[in-house]
Amino acid sequence: MELLDVLDENANKTGKVEERRVVHEKGLWHAHVGVWLMNEKGELLFQQRASTKKSGPNKWTRTGGHVDSGETPLQAVQRETKEEVGVKIPINNFEFLKVDKNENIKPNNIIDRNFMYSYFAVVNYKLEDYTMQKEEVSQLKYLTIEDMKKAKENNDENYTFISWDDFDEIVATLEAKRDLVLNVEKKEWC
Repeated sequence: MELLDVLDENANKTGKVEERRVVHEKGLWHAHVGVWLMNEKGELLFQQRASTKKSGPNKWTRTGGHVDSGETPLQAVQRETKEEVGVKIPINNFEFLKVDKNENIKPNNIIDRNFMYSYFAVVNYKLEDYTMQKEEVSQLKYLTIEDMKKAKENNDENYTFISWDDFDEIVATLEAKRDLVLNVEKKEWC
């Protein structure tokens, strides 16, 4: 049973804790995390959601998930990365990018009101170095930013980011990060 802290509309904890199912049924505010994992070539890791997922089955997305009750977003992003793709990235290697307030109704009457905390981290892993959590992830692949742009242009519904209102802002941020990664002297990546 996954327990989540219930937040108010300003991302403050209310002191209430509810099961994930209840949070979505009632449309309660809660916290999510997502991380852009970029390799030393400037490619981004995408994971295909398992076919059994209620929301976005078989769609490609970045690593992330809910912030459990009592966790900080930073702790959650480290945990989700370890759970979903099997690598433990040092907590100091996650760079906070931004937080977005989201409200939407998904298929199966899931009311998702969340604050999405976005992070970035550079990794030095090949696809075979990851261990997928089969309940969450069916495949992994690296994509270039140009691949992301093409998917958006083609309205490719196999990706979760095709409807992002802030897609151009995200791409600009990721391009700046890629420039740093590609131009920085070799250093120890996780």
